[in-house]
Amino acid sequence: MSPAYTGTSTSGQGVQPTATMAADEGLLATVAPIWQIVIGGCVLVALVAASARLARRGRSRMTTALLITGLAIVGLAVVGVLTGGR
Repeated sequence: MSPAYTGTSTSGQGVQPTATMAADEGLLATVAPIWQIVIGGCVLVALVAASARLARRGRSRMTTALLITGLAIVGLAVVGVLTGGR
């Protein structure tokens, strides 16, 4: 049995949203994509730097790193499938 819906009331006694709340949400909506781009750029720079350093260390280290990364990806996918079941 599901709980009863306890939404907002229309009697006028509930909390009414203000114009400043709407303005804040609008500001965050326009700023959010910029932050996503900045974070993505930082991740990309770190990935390129790590890849370059790993490539300089030689083929055997690169193969080991790729195997470990692949196993980690497969492991995370398996955990996601097992925990996301209905």
